[in-house]
Amino acid sequence: MGEIEIFLRYPAKRDVVFVLGAGVSNPDGVPLQRELLATILSGEIREIQNSEIGKIVTEFINDNFKYNISTNQFPQLEAVFGFLDYFIQQNESLNAKYTNEKIQEIKEYLIKLIHYVVNFRTNKSSPYYHRFWNLIHNSGKSISILTVNYDTLLEQAFEFLFKSRAGFIDYCIPLMNYENLPQIKSYNFWINTREPVKILNGENPAVYKIIKLHGSLNWKYCNCCNQTLLTPWDRIIDLNKGKFLGYTYPEMSEYEYKCPLDGTDFQTLIMPPSYLKTLTHPVISLVTNEAAREIRATRKIVFIGYSLSSADLHIKALFKKHIQPETDVIVINPKEKESLLLNYRSLSESAKFIYSSFEDLLNNELLLEEILA
Repeated sequence: MGEIEIFLRYPAKRDVVFVLGAGVSNPDGVPLQRELLATILSGEIREIQNSEIGKIVTEFINDNFKYNISTNQFPQLEAVFGFLDYFIQQNESLNAKYTNEKIQEIKEYLIKLIHYVVNFRTNKSSPYYHRFWNLIHNSGKSISILTVNYDTLLEQAFEFLFKSRAGFIDYCIPLMNYENLPQIKSYNFWINTREPVKILNGENPAVYKIIKLHGSLNWKYCNCCNQTLLTPWDRIIDLNKGKFLGYTYPEMSEYEYKCPLDGTDFQTLIMPPSYLKTLTHPVISLVTNEAAREIRATRKIVFIGYSLSSADLHIKALFKKHIQPETDVIVINPKEKESLLLNYRSLSESAKFIYSSFEDLLNNELLLEEILA
């Protein structure tokens, strides 16, 4: 069989758009949002406790918030970021110790600690996401996925479809990896599914949009050339220097990531939970616009493990603006709470609720058939 080039086109209408929240990754060990600060401050992860970044962030929180480790009472993460964001947006200092510049540094350090914690818990394969992809692919439906999770469990579980040449991932953003430049030859190239793709004659691969509304652990952003590098397997941060680390294979020698085009240190590309979110980042704007198109174009939206919290008002606004009156809405969540019901009823009066965990859903074939119908 010879190779041919084809365009992988999306149908005009999407059958289902899945919206994944923290409850989907939690069975694999990813902390829920309310658990992140407790994990950072409790000393549970010794690498954080002993690191320079960990000590600086802990000292700031100790100086400005009260908590009780023994009773598991910690400040809300949104409140900590909101406090930091207030001074940053007002361009004010808190005091002589915490100047505006220092507060900006602490915010970036806290983001890096969250990055570290999530990666620490997800450096493994997920049987749940593997089964999820199997079911989606076998359904033959046109499906896209919106997720507010930073972790890469979803993409890691996709590997079996890519290796069998049955599927491709479209992150819906331009990646440095698409460019066949000599400067990035030591990094991983990535197939741009919006250009002609080489396949073997007779193959019929599917392409799936994964739209990561709050960024991703494996995206590294350069604020000099304004480009994003995808590092599928490298998500580690040095908590003393605050640098991204990579490894050469098979020697496993360590190096620090810098932009291969201009030598600038990469920044994290995850949006932290805050009541004062900044949505002007060029990459976040791109994925938000893409999400809007998917919401308008789908017949059915299925929310799984997502509480639509008050810190995510931008997500509510996104759906409120673009959801169509005829679109079916299904909410899958293990907790039967009136507040959750009212949150979703404000998006769609006809929203249907299914009280189930992600794991139980994957074992209920009749229910899955109904959802994908």
